Amino acid sequence: MNPRSEHLSFRALGQFAAAMLVAAGEALAQEKQAVAATRRIVISIPDRKLALIEDGRVLKIYSTAVGAPSTPSPAGVYTIAQRLPNPTWYGPHKVVGPGAANPLGTRWMGLSRKGYGIHGTNRPRSIGRNASHGCIRMRNRDVEELFELVSVGDAVELQDERTAAVAAIFGPEPQTVSLQAIAGQ
Repeated sequence: MNPRSEHLSFRALGQFAAAMLVAAGEALAQEKQAVAATRRIVISIPDRKLALIEDGRVLKIYSTAVGAPSTPSPAGVYTIAQRLPNPTWYGPHKVVGPGAANPLGTRWMGLSRKGYGIHGTNRPRSIGRNASHGCIRMRNRDVEELFELVSVGDAVELQDERTAAVAAIFGPEPQTVSLQAIAGQ
């Protein structure tokens, strides 16, 4: 074998090996995607609740505060775009660093819809109410737990109607009883 043909053989072998490595890498990536859990967050605005769902199974349901009528939470499908522990709040004419006075509480998970996120609060009594400027507020201990369970890229669905799918996650709509019924009138 002459040196030139030997060089071509090694070159062809190298190209073949590189192609095999690329193919093996792609196969491994596809296998990991197939094995990886599918995780999503579903928020029922009418119920003021958030569910963490993995592989179609509800792992945990948390109480939340959602947007006030004048500043409603935006219905739609988004993703977690950012995760920040101990965030700084930048408000109009005021900046509040991490700590007890911070309106964002101890964690911020920014959504792909700019300006909106899931966060803690320095007003825990607002949980269960339509009280925020559109964000989803959680008790600090709850948002800290959720923060450890989710990743950037996870889907977040904000549902503004009680559909059958929402009812399947959060249960039947709570019954409201009038004060007149309680008083027996």
